[in-house]
Amino acid sequence: MANKEASVAELTEKFRSSNAVLLTEYRGLTVAQLKDLRRTISEHATYAVVKNTLTKIAANAAGISSFDDELAGPSAVAFVHGDPVAVAKALRDFAKANPLLVVKSGYFDGNPLTQAEVTKLADLETREVLLAKFAGAAKASLFGAAYLFNAPLASAARAADALRQKQESAQ
Repeated sequence: MANKEASVAELTEKFRSSNAVLLTEYRGLTVAQLKDLRRTISEHATYAVVKNTLTKIAANAAGISSFDDELAGPSAVAFVHGDPVAVAKALRDFAKANPLLVVKSGYFDGNPLTQAEVTKLADLETREVLLAKFAGAAKASLFGAAYLFNAPLASAARAADALRQKQESAQ
């Protein structure tokens, strides 16, 4: 009994401290495949095989009731501590290669996610790509602004040089 209470407390803490949580069913996957999946997402998440009843209790204790109807069959949860998009992409890609993995639903930013919404999350670009695009756009804007500020000075310098040349040739 104390062991179950400790497990529920640990799971509750994982639910509370995670950026996002993705619920999967892994029926038919081998231990080696699960190990490979864990390694794939380890930078951004931990992947835990869980008991449904304990998970339901822990999720409810953390204020998440959206998994209640989804907790059936062999379940595992990806507790995301990094980039949720990267984890959703990794799960999607792993499921394409291993169709026995089914992403059932998720919870992100205080909101439950359906299976379709998790797929949409996986289709987004990662945080790093979005930041790189933003940096590129900002850099282009700065170059444009610098050009605009320099253009009148360059134009004035050319005009002054042309005037000087005209005066020299007139003498």
